[in-house]
Amino acid sequence: MYKRRGLYGAAIFTGALALSPMHETRAAALPPGLTAQEIDKTVERARDAFHVPGIAVAVVHDGKIVFSHGYGRRAEEHHSALVDSRTLFAIGSNTKEFTATALAQLVDAGKLKWDDRIVDHMPEFRVSDPWMTREFRVSDLLTHHSGIGLGAGDLMLFSHSTFTRAEVLAGLPHMPFTAPFRSDYAYNNLLYVVAGTLVERLTGQSWEDVVQHRLIDASGLPACQSTPPYKSESDVATGEGGNVALPDKSARHIPAVAPAGGIWCSVDGMARWAQIYLNGGRTPEGKSIFSTESRDTLWSPHALLPLPDMAAATGTHFRAYGYGWFMEDFFGHKRVWHTGTIDGMVSYVTFLPELKSGIVVLTNHDDHNATYAIATTLSAYIATGHSNNWIDFWKRKEDDAKAQAAKETLQNGPGSPARPFMNLSEMQQRDYLGDYRDDWCGLITVTRRNRDLRLTFSKADGLAGSMLALPHDLFVVRWDNRAQDGEDDAYVQFERDFSGKVTGMRMRLVGSDFSFDAQDLHPRKMDASANEFSR
Repeated sequence: MYKRRGLYGAAIFTGALALSPMHETRAAALPPGLTAQEIDKTVERARDAFHVPGIAVAVVHDGKIVFSHGYGRRAEEHHSALVDSRTLFAIGSNTKEFTATALAQLVDAGKLKWDDRIVDHMPEFRVSDPWMTREFRVSDLLTHHSGIGLGAGDLMLFSHSTFTRAEVLAGLPHMPFTAPFRSDYAYNNLLYVVAGTLVERLTGQSWEDVVQHRLIDASGLPACQSTPPYKSESDVATGEGGNVALPDKSARHIPAVAPAGGIWCSVDGMARWAQIYLNGGRTPEGKSIFSTESRDTLWSPHALLPLPDMAAATGTHFRAYGYGWFMEDFFGHKRVWHTGTIDGMVSYVTFLPELKSGIVVLTNHDDHNATYAIATTLSAYIATGHSNNWIDFWKRKEDDAKAQAAKETLQNGPGSPARPFMNLSEMQQRDYLGDYRDDWCGLITVTRRNRDLRLTFSKADGLAGSMLALPHDLFVVRWDNRAQDGEDDAYVQFERDFSGKVTGMRMRLVGSDFSFDAQDLHPRKMDASANEFSR
């Protein structure tokens, strides 16, 4: 998901352990190989290494929640309240398993089959190829191997987007396909929004209501909700950057992205969710939420992935994606897992089903390395009784990535000696001013404010930045809200016709955040006199 990056000073991460006796569960029959002391030590080392304000961790084993605990603070500030096991975190893409499970419930009820054609349920469904439109199945929405590009369409979902789900569906025919149908794996949020829309079509209810009533409430998940928290709710974590506005209770907020990443949940709530999955779709009290057959289908490989960097150390021979879940072998055991990143928070849910164990990690820091380090360490203890130094492993990966990015920026980045910025006169700037329209992202406008050119998106309330000129009609956009919209700038390359008139632009991210899919945009300049596209 779309990243919002930032750095914390190490000195502020010295808060004491957060304890809330009403909610916390400590060391009740932990799985063999794991102790409460080892969990505490691992979490605190990760907090210090990756500068994480707050973390919540839960362990499920043999049908019980045997550990559920909060560490640190709900926000970056020194004075912020402590995390407990009922603190709400945004779980990001761990929402995807809820959407897949909602579809599984419909399969259980006989209202849907995994190999049903989408157009048979949603006749308006379209992708760029007519044959693929006819052949697209329910399962193709969930496996990330449809051929649609990595993160394609994410600008309709993140970065202040005001798109509705109907508008997202209407933009789908303009999405680029970068691989053959059902061939290469490329992570995608857009099709999970379509999956959520399919849930709405078949139930006659909003995705939010279906997930809240049929999954969260029916399962009895404490402190868990399908919509963002309201301003009046107090036990809520704030993600890195700290400026994602919560809505008033009087205004129900329905973000289009929700089926791909909209749920907020506590570690207690996610631990009970893990209990139900390990129990084949039944609550600890025996209530059926979904069938064991559906659970096994969701946890079966449907798209193959490359092996991870740590494969040699963990004995991993395969990695795959099911329906809303990753899976692999891990020290000789099957491991099922998923992560989520949104609004400056990261979550991780992982299972070792054969060992009847599950782990949940929630953080309010926009860095997946911390959650990976904790989850891998605790999983290794459960699987083998010991663990390598995964905190140092993921810290080295983070440091190497930052060093490489800094080197590339210094050598070839915008504003470097190789790409110096220029000062343009008002006459030169005039060529670029005007409205541009993209087939799926809508209206994009270049204006002038004081001496700067400005880029704004009509369907992204607040996504705007100043344009710095490089040679040959190339610009760099630096976003106004860098804490929320990221430190990754974007290139804008203007296009001209043979007469020298600016006719459009192309964009590309100066960085690696796949959810800012600027490369898929091709805005064409609109003729102000005729109010039509320039040709």
